[in-house]
Amino acid sequence: MTRTVSDSDSVRRQNRGLVLGALRLHGSQSRTALAALTGLSHASITAISQDLVAQGLVQDLPAERPDGRSRGRPATLVGFTRRAAHAALIEMDVNRLRLSLVDYGGVLVDRLESEMPVGVFATLPPDRFFAQRIQTLLERSPEAAPTLRRVAISVQGILDSAGRGLKWSPVADLAGKPFVEDLAQLAGATVTLHKRGRLLAEGARWLDPDLFDKSVATVFVGSTVAMGVSFRGQALGREDSGGTEFGHMNHAPEGALCRCGMRGCIEAYAADYAVLRTAYSVRETTPPAATVPPEQYRALIQRAQLGDRSAIHAFNTAGCALGYGLSRMLAIYDPSHILIVGPGSHALELMRPEIDRALAASLVCQVNGLPQVIAHRDEKEPIFRGLLMKTLADIDQNDFAGLPSAARAEAS
Repeated sequence: MTRTVSDSDSVRRQNRGLVLGALRLHGSQSRTALAALTGLSHASITAISQDLVAQGLVQDLPAERPDGRSRGRPATLVGFTRRAAHAALIEMDVNRLRLSLVDYGGVLVDRLESEMPVGVFATLPPDRFFAQRIQTLLERSPEAAPTLRRVAISVQGILDSAGRGLKWSPVADLAGKPFVEDLAQLAGATVTLHKRGRLLAEGARWLDPDLFDKSVATVFVGSTVAMGVSFRGQALGREDSGGTEFGHMNHAPEGALCRCGMRGCIEAYAADYAVLRTAYSVRETTPPAATVPPEQYRALIQRAQLGDRSAIHAFNTAGCALGYGLSRMLAIYDPSHILIVGPGSHALELMRPEIDRALAASLVCQVNGLPQVIAHRDEKEPIFRGLLMKTLADIDQNDFAGLPSAARAEAS
């Protein structure tokens, strides 16, 4: 009897997860469309949707278009109940911090943006730093506080094996300070850490439906250099603890000093601080600047576009490092698209000649031709979209899919 109940609960959880996943991927749907998308029977869809409505997770919505099978009558759609849950999404890099409050329907409720205080973690523990900012966010939207279920943080660096903190990060004084458990207690919600590179791969798929099932390499170029890759719609990498470290692939042994402390990394030639260092003929062994103001990087792009030779040389050097890094990647992984995102996307045409020259020197490109390298101008959106969808899907599958039925809950 125990085994039968257990099996029944597993099937029920799986079916509820299929429905929630279909709504997350395709948006509000009629029950007929949900049956087609999930492969479940109409009777199962009806029972599951009734249960989800009773639990306040989804609601019936009037359709603006008729259901194709109902002879012109408007179909009733099933959509998420926005107030059912909320999540705080934190995007952090060495010079920028962005906090977003989103509801269960994926709608942005509020957002705070600021510069990342330099050296803040030398004096303030990370859990308190993030808790203070989450509190500020919730004070502006107090109705969201009771249903806050996740705090999801996008970070740069290498996570520890348990996901409690970072083993290494370019953000000063953040590594080696496990803070997830303490922050979860302060925030009253589950806290998750996510590598920015993997979020790039997730976000690119969600932003462009044509890329959802494709193999895509998404490269961030800005304060650091990072990459996320997907293979036929599935993110690749050694989970969030490892992921890809494209920016720290060695480009020139004993070469320029990187923020990670190593020498010769791709990032040490292609990140904003590296371009700045090359443009002003600063020694390669000079410690990288802690941060580069965005306007200073944009000014270098403008100088290069106007013909300044030192600025052109700096972006040529960056393009060379990126190009040879991509050529090594193509020897083991052949994406259909390569997307360049971040501030560096605005400099892609300055870097493209050297990127193409480096790619053309590889056997794969000589046989298959040069891959399509495309600029995506908004570096924030792929990371935010990846973090948003990953977090909401986590709530769907781990918080709500396994809830007991409303009828069983009332009986108990």
